[in-house]
Amino acid sequence: QVQLEERGGGLVQPGGSLRLSCAASRVVLDLYATAWFRQAPGKEREGVSCIGGYDGFTYYYQDSVKGRFTISRDNVKNTVYLQMNDLKPEDTAIYYCATDRRCSPWESDYGSWGQGTQVTVSS
Repeated sequence: QVQLEERGGGLVQPGGSLRLSCAASRVVLDLYATAWFRQAPGKEREGVSCIGGYDGFTYYYQDSVKGRFTISRDNVKNTVYLQMNDLKPEDTAIYYCATDRRCSPWESDYGSWGQGTQVTVSS
């Protein structure tokens, strides 16, 4: 069974940065797509970004994060990262990583999920 563990969440002031990590076991992440989703209070879970397996092509699904968030992967550590800069209060959410065969912005397309990590942006 695939296991994904997110780390790196926390409380940060607006304009600050965080780097989330998604470490995997029982799956080789560079063979699969890995995505970051987030769910804000009272809202549906939404796709944020994805990095494809093999080609490592990156996708950003929310216009609000383009230019501020960067997804990357360390194949040696079998870990995917989400570098988040210039954080805004509207980025406050639980962030989840998920993996499956192809990148997609839809949560129903992913079969394996982590438990999530809380990101709170507040002064």
